[in-house]
Order: sequence, then C-alpha cells, then structure tokens
Amino acid sequence: MSSLDIATPQGPARAHLHLPAGVAPGADGRTRVPGALVLGHGAGGGVGAPDLLAVTAAATGLGLAVALVEQPYRVAGKRVGPRGPALDEAWTAVVAHLRTHALDAPLVTGGRSAGARTACRTALATGAVGVLCLAFPTQPPGRPDAPSRLPELEAAGVPVLVVQGRTDPYGTPAAAPTRTVVPVPGDHSLKKDTGSVAAAVTTWLPTVLPLP
Repeated sequence: MSSLDIATPQGPARAHLHLPAGVAPGADGRTRVPGALVLGHGAGGGVGAPDLLAVTAAATGLGLAVALVEQPYRVAGKRVGPRGPALDEAWTAVVAHLRTHALDAPLVTGGRSAGARTACRTALATGAVGVLCLAFPTQPPGRPDAPSRLPELEAAGVPVLVVQGRTDPYGTPAAAPTRTVVPVPGDHSLKKDTGSVAAAVTTWLPTVLPLP
C-alpha cells in the first residue's frame, strides 16, 4: 500500500492505494489494471472500516486496484465533515488527480454511508462506470420528516450496487433497472458478515468492469 496526499479546494485529501499482487506502477507513475475502485469513508469513520477493508481485499484479489480516500476534514483530524457541496468538490478533485496521475483504468467510485452519497452525486462528473454503495443512508432513523436521500441514488446515472444490512435503521432502497440491491446480515456498520459484503461486490463488479 502507498499513500498520496492530494490537493483539493477543501484542503489536502489522502488516498491509500492498494494494488493487486505482482502489479506495480509504470514509469509514468500510473498503474494499469482492468479496473479500479475509489472508495470513501462514512461521515464519522475512516478508511479502516471492516466493510471497506473486505471489499479492498476482494477487489485486489480480482486484479483490481483500490484507492481508499480520506476527505480533507479527516486528514485535518476533524470528526465532523462539511456539507455535501464541499465533500463533492474535494471528492471530484481527488478522482481527477487519481485518473491523471495514478490509475490508468475504468473507475468504479463509491464508499460507505456518506461516502456512497458523495459518489452518487458526482458519478457523472467523475466519469465513473459504476457506483458501489455500502450501507446507503436512505432515510435518517426517527426522522420521518427529513428528506429521503433516494433521489441521490436515482440521479447517479450509472449502474449502482447497494449492499445494505437487513437491520439497517436507515432502511433499504428498492432495486431498480440500473440499481442492484443486496441485503446482507447486520446493521448499518456491515460488520456482522463482511464475507457476504465481499461476495456481493465480487459478483457485481464483472457487470461494470472488463475483468478477465
């Protein structure tokens, strides 16, 4: 694993790059693989979340590269992040930098919870071929008056996989023509059965990336 500090309009972000065994960057610093995942963390968590690590292991096992991205507020040591537009601005800058300087591959963007929301909102702007949503927070629990986040999923504009815990208090979005939804054991943390999380992602990735 290697780490890159990336300048964004919101301050420096950090990408932790995980490459498949036996794969190294070329002379230009870019890694050439059949595809890559760029994944963000949840609002109050980091890139060491169990579901993110399980997906990273599964994807690199398929010959893909994975970049786990820390938003600028996390790099700065803050627990609470800014509102969506600031997250989106930083995320778009990070993906553009990775595409230009680190990853020569089709990109699936995504992340867990708030990271999944950011990836959905920016999928078209970043040129993603698909979005991976781990524990998408559809409706804040106990707040029926709060706006649903379902429109963010609907507007992704690319194929989406949602892996959701069966007892997630944020609810589970319905499947749709371009949206696959896989319920797995557990709650919003997706810690109960990371094997099921990895299996769902492993099954879906060949539908959006040119795997051998």
